[in-house]
Parts: sequence; C-alpha cells; structure tokens
Amino acid sequence: MTGRTPAAERRERILQEAVRQGLLDAERSPLAGFVDLDGLAATVASLHRAFPSSPRVLHAFAAKANCLVPVLAEVRRLGMGCEVATAGELARALAAGFAPERIVFDSPAKTEAELRIALDLGVTVNVDNHQELARIDRALGGRAPASRIGVRVNSQLGGGSIAAMSTATRTSKFGVPLGDPGSRRQLLRAYHGHPWLTWVHTHAGSQGCPLDLMAGGVARAVEFAEEVNASLGRRQVVGIDIGGGLPVNFADDETTPTFDTYVRQLRTQAPALFSGRYEIVTEFGRSVLAKNGFTAAYVEYTKSTGGRRIAVTHAGVQVATRTVFQPDAWPLRIEAHDGSGRAKQGGPVRQDIAGPACFAGDLLACDRALPLLEPGDLVTVPDTGAYYFSTPFHYNSLPEPAVHGFRTEGAGGDVRFELLRPAQDPWDVPGFDADGAALTWRAHETVRGAG
Repeated sequence: MTGRTPAAERRERILQEAVRQGLLDAERSPLAGFVDLDGLAATVASLHRAFPSSPRVLHAFAAKANCLVPVLAEVRRLGMGCEVATAGELARALAAGFAPERIVFDSPAKTEAELRIALDLGVTVNVDNHQELARIDRALGGRAPASRIGVRVNSQLGGGSIAAMSTATRTSKFGVPLGDPGSRRQLLRAYHGHPWLTWVHTHAGSQGCPLDLMAGGVARAVEFAEEVNASLGRRQVVGIDIGGGLPVNFADDETTPTFDTYVRQLRTQAPALFSGRYEIVTEFGRSVLAKNGFTAAYVEYTKSTGGRRIAVTHAGVQVATRTVFQPDAWPLRIEAHDGSGRAKQGGPVRQDIAGPACFAGDLLACDRALPLLEPGDLVTVPDTGAYYFSTPFHYNSLPEPAVHGFRTEGAGGDVRFELLRPAQDPWDVPGFDADGAALTWRAHETVRGAG
C-alpha cells in the first residue's frame, strides 16, 4: 500500500500477529492495548543522547503517563528514574524496583504521612508551597535529610493552547509564584533559612505549550537558583529539575518536536543550565511513551442514522477519556483494518467511530473519512501509549483491557508479546463484607448456574 509509513506497517504487522495468537478476539478479547518495547528503548536512548552526560542528569519518567509496573520496570532497565505525583505512584515505582534516590516526588497535596515516608526512604521531594515546607521542617526535627529537597517555582509566564495543561499561568495551583508581590523575597528567605534546600524545580506545562514557553520557565528557575547562590555567597542550590512536558505530534507518525530540538531551545534561553554548576533532572512522560503504543478494538455493529454512518467499537471513554471529553484538544487518528488485521482498502467514507459507553458523546472520532467499517473489522488508535489504556476510566463498570508489550527480531523476525496487564473479568465484582474485608463476587458463576 503506497504512502504508508514504516510505523503504520509495523502496527499492521503487530496487529495481525496479535489476532493470530488470540490476543485479540471478537468474543473473548475485543479490546487491547499494545506497547512497543523496541520503540520505547529507542526513544529513551534519544533522550539520553540529547542531554550532556556531564553534569549528571537523571531522566525521571513521569509515572502518570503510564503507571503499569512492568512498563515502569522497563524504563528503569533503560536507565531512567521515576517521577511520581501520588503515594500510589510512589508505591508502583518502588514495586518496579527504582532505588529511592532515583525517585522524585511531586504533588501539590502531600500529606504529613506521605512526606515522612518519602523523607525516611530518601526520595527526592519537590516542595509545592510554604506550608508544605513547614511540615518538612517539623518532620526533619533539625536533622539533615537523606532526601534531595527543592521548591517548585511558578514562572507565571503564561499558558499554552490547552488551559488544563498549562501550569505556568498567573493563578496556577502549582508551586510558589516568582512574580507575585513579595513572593520571590519570601522564597529567597526560605532558602537562606533552610540549608537543605538544594534544588529548584519548575514545570511550565505539557501538551499545547510551545517550547519557548517551557524553556523560558526553566530559564526563570535557573535565574532564581543563581540569585540564591549569589546572595548566600556559596553554592547551596546544586540542581535544577526542569520538569517534562515536551508535546507530542498526534497528527501523523513523525516524532516532533524531538528532545534535541528542546535542548537547543534550552541552551539558547537557559545557558547556565549547562554551565556545569548544576545537576539536572527531567520528568518526561508523554513524549517517552505516547508514540510507542496503540489501542486496538473490534467493530461490534455498524448503522446509518440521519444519513450518518456509525461504527460502534469496544474502545471509547474508558480508554480515551481526554479525547472523548475534549475532542478538539485531544484528537486521535483512527486506522481501519479487517478482522485479520490487514489494512482495509477502499475509498474514504465519512463515519463516526463510537465507543461502548452509555452516553451520546462517547466518540473516538466524528465524521472521519475511512474505508467503510463493518462488524468484525478492527480499528487501531495510534499514539496511545501514554495516558490512554494505561489509565482506564471505569464508567459503566467497563473492564480494564489487557495490555501487551511486544518486541520484534529485526524487520521481518518473530514478534514476541509479553503481558503487561491482564484483562479485567467484568464478571468478577469487587465488594466488602460487613467487617470491611475485601471480597470478589463471581457473578459469572451465578449466570452459568442460571443457564
């Protein structure tokens, strides 16, 4: 088929093999997620190459992008650390084998218990506000921390095209503002009064934020670190956590922008970051995994209503929550395949790609031109390796789909799958007894008994 990218051909090959091996089946497993472990390794390698090896750089994968423990273990084996934003993500990072000193804890709502655990383990903590800083001070009780501790600063430079993804706005809930009256001076006093504050953290936003805004936020953080050290007459701040947020191209298979592009922007706007005076931490997530995963689902029914063709599939809001609720901000591509996984031929037909949930807006795509879909066909949804099937939404009690990792042996070699998350059985219903003990009600046994 002419005009197809190597990535599209690779997805087709993987899809066909998944069908052949029974990982996708119209009756037993009509929906699944797939993670390209070869592609993940190549992406992480490109991230390592983009940044200098000296001073020391820790690339901490943002666990929220894909919190499956086997995926976290894979990025650990590839040399990354882990950035976590909740106690649940911290638990998963530890389960994946990350050493505490290679874990970074970012959250605007850390409890005292969570802070004590992180400090006792030696996990890096980025402080969100002055009240949290006071809690840490009390928890330490005058002792030197085993953790690296910094403060998240808000450059207040503005937002990008997606408001919900913009964290450097004037009224952002994250971090200590640098531009509010008296705020910078108060923060400077905090660094003077706490010699264990040795890092500065920032994160200007994510998808929809331009690179110059992101790099500008880093530049403001570096400027503040330089101000702290100059005012103290010594090098107290030794590291800068620049956050992540590199946007992803969802329009086609091209990877743009690249990590190299972003580093060039950083060198232009924040040259002191690479002066050798500071260690660096990054927190990339979506840009590491989005293009290294896809979702596949069977078409269950098709219909025509009001002159519009509709294909009802098993992939919807439960695996593409952001796209369903904000389709203009989070559009996804759809690829049409027959039941064996081969790319469908034929002229484009305008049709809606709908999900299984019980509300009208559960649409993966609206009025999309594709070869005509029929029951038993498959659709694939590229670029969903981050924030999609790994973060299911349990609307309508829709079950979590299986997620499979895959590797290939050369261009035409064997495809090897490994189970990253088993499919949830919709007939296994969790509950609790009168004493609060967890139970599982096996509804399917009742159904079979009735039959």
